[in-house]
Amino acid sequence: MKQQPVIAIHGGAGAMSRAAMSAEQERKYLDALEGILRAGQDVLAQGGSALDAVTEAVRLLEDCPLFNAGHGAVFTSAGTHELDASIMDGATLRSGAIANVDCVRNPVLAARKVMENSKHVFFVGEGAQDFAREQGLEIVDPSYFSTDARREQLLRVQREQPGAAVLDHDGQAMVARSQPVPAAKPEPLDADRKMGTVGAVAVDAQGNLAAATSTGGITNKQVGRVGDAPMVGAGCYAANATCAVSTTGTGEMFIRMVAAYDVAAQMEYRGVSLEEAARSVVHDKLPRIEGKGGLIAVDAQGNVTLPFNTEGMYRGYARVGEAPVASIYR
Repeated sequence: MKQQPVIAIHGGAGAMSRAAMSAEQERKYLDALEGILRAGQDVLAQGGSALDAVTEAVRLLEDCPLFNAGHGAVFTSAGTHELDASIMDGATLRSGAIANVDCVRNPVLAARKVMENSKHVFFVGEGAQDFAREQGLEIVDPSYFSTDARREQLLRVQREQPGAAVLDHDGQAMVARSQPVPAAKPEPLDADRKMGTVGAVAVDAQGNLAAATSTGGITNKQVGRVGDAPMVGAGCYAANATCAVSTTGTGEMFIRMVAAYDVAAQMEYRGVSLEEAARSVVHDKLPRIEGKGGLIAVDAQGNVTLPFNTEGMYRGYARVGEAPVASIYR
């Protein structure tokens, strides 16, 4: 009997403030999540692979300025953009990743080309961009990724916290709270507490798994810094024998904990369920080193878990034949 396909996505985790978000703002985020879930669900419903589904979902998340990946990416301390992405095929353990690119419209597509058309796994900077051009991917001016909200966020952080690197929408929330009029309402995640990565995991009708993760990094980060999103095992992992995982959080901590792989390793070596393994990583192990954030994961049996140790996480899942489910708060 074929597996009922399912896809899950995330768009960042952090400390939530219901009071800071209007009903209209909340609906905007939920509509975006549900629309992207439906797109991934459609791929699976038409017999597409888990790999195709996560690629499409992350591509759409990159194109949505509400999330910190692709268009709407945050700025570095130099006022530039550096985007990262990774992808992994659970059936073959093939993977591809890129980091520190500033002209590839959809980094997840470049990561997939690395996986499929290169003998290597990871390209960075100019080499990654040259490879993307050779593969015929869409190249854009770096200004494509910029939005007024993200630039305002950078300037505010640089004024109030010189030298600090702030996670995702944090600076934007700082800007909003500093203004006497509600012209620019705060983001739903409080300042200094938003971890901005996007990702998707899926299992298809054949029981194959895949995961993909993408990010614009952290606001005012030092040029050249790379977080967990493009690192296979830290921000992304998939193996049919265990699970597919995409993470979002304080990148350095997820790297140190090898968080995505640890979920799979606990399933394989401890023999625990997907939910128990994910809970162990997010609620027991990461907090020991002050790791904040969450992850999404699915196994070959279609079990889904979306744990986080912050007050909220943009997230959702959709099984083929069922309505998508999207959430923000606990």
